[in-house]
Amino acid sequence: MAHHDIDYDMDMSDDANEDLNNRNARSKDPSRTQDPGKSKAASREGGSSRARWEAGAQKNWDLHEGDDGDLSGVLGGMEEATKRLRLQKDTTPLQRGIIRHCLLVLDLSLAMLEKDLRPTRHLLTLTYTIAFVREFFEQNPISQLGILGMRDGLAIRISELSGNPNDHITVLKELRNTEPKGAASLQNALDMARAALYHTPSHGTREVVIILGALSSSDPGDIHSTINACVRDKLRVTVIGLAAQMHICADLCARTNAGDTSSYNVALDEPHYRELLMQITTPPVMRTTSSTTEASKSALLQMGFPSRYTEAKATLCACHGVLTQGGYNCSRCNAKVCSLPQTCPACDLTLILSTHLARSYHHLFPLLLWNEVSWSRAAVKNSSKCFGCLTAFPVVGKEQQQQQKRAEGASESSRYECPCCERHFCVDCDVFCHEVVHNCPGCTSGRLAGGGEENGGVEGNGDVIMNGHGNGNGVAVTA
Repeated sequence: MAHHDIDYDMDMSDDANEDLNNRNARSKDPSRTQDPGKSKAASREGGSSRARWEAGAQKNWDLHEGDDGDLSGVLGGMEEATKRLRLQKDTTPLQRGIIRHCLLVLDLSLAMLEKDLRPTRHLLTLTYTIAFVREFFEQNPISQLGILGMRDGLAIRISELSGNPNDHITVLKELRNTEPKGAASLQNALDMARAALYHTPSHGTREVVIILGALSSSDPGDIHSTINACVRDKLRVTVIGLAAQMHICADLCARTNAGDTSSYNVALDEPHYRELLMQITTPPVMRTTSSTTEASKSALLQMGFPSRYTEAKATLCACHGVLTQGGYNCSRCNAKVCSLPQTCPACDLTLILSTHLARSYHHLFPLLLWNEVSWSRAAVKNSSKCFGCLTAFPVVGKEQQQQQKRAEGASESSRYECPCCERHFCVDCDVFCHEVVHNCPGCTSGRLAGGGEENGGVEGNGDVIMNGHGNGNGVAVTA
């Protein structure tokens, strides 16, 4: 047991002693500009990128006061940068599989009782999964989702493939009353997922999302043969780890995603966990191979668009066998279903509404990212209010221009410009339009009647000029 600091110094390794001597030498030489926080191990790695948590810890302390000693500008810029970070994704129009067949595999083993994610891995996973189910069907209304579980070395079926989010949310809420137990079995889960997705049509994607908290897998056979079967059946496997990286998971994701290793990630904290889960709601890019090219020659897909009707007396529906007073009749066989989207249980025709198809359109042609506006650009456009919500922007002046630069990723003028209509928006409208509306209010509002492009679509008195109807005259709406 060491009694003072000298004993601790004597117990240090050679690398630690050398690193301490280097730090002392740098502290005595004020002309040195090298960062004293870099260790010898980092220099041996040749300046490789640090872990996400390490970089984040440094950024939290990297705060610089303004000229007046105020931190509000810096903190506001960091908040904007965090919001904008979620939007930094590729907006190139790509062919995506908007008809998805996805199986969500939950780890229900003893490893999910750990409390490194509050309150426990199990309860947090169920909370995030319920939010994921709602967002999945919001972004993919004509897709189907099913849920499996891994417990006691077996794979269990929690919910069947369905296009109704309420079916999955109900069983997920019931899982809160169950206790995780046993070990996880990756091989059994993959085999059950293959069997469930075997009969899905070729025009849709086959996806398996695994949330794995265990660091071991109780498999009855050779899991590599199961991985080969998944590749043969064209399954796309995505794994979100909650503990640490595993080689078998990395190999599974790389082989089932044509060598792409980005489908395997380990959650660092609760926000990162939710972010990884919500990324899966975006449909995957279709891979073009010789086999898929031959299969996609017949690009037309039959769908039914029935209208809702009401009945004087309740009748049984063909999908659930319950009494409902109204519903939808299949366009082909006239079978009654109670909700849409749905696959007709009698003739397997896909039944949807036109709005479901329209909501999937933005994945094929995503909204372009908006540009950060500099003070000079803000002065040229003379924008004073957000075009979307009429929130007042910071005044363009010398005081604002002399402020220190805000956090990286945030606009220095708090304005964001659409590259098409060149109107300016605040960061909240930027996030809302890219994540919810998927349309630009400036582009969809049409040409302004007397509003002028130089003021960003907003009059100096706060009035917004909107297109009128009938006689074609503009209508002024006062804020």
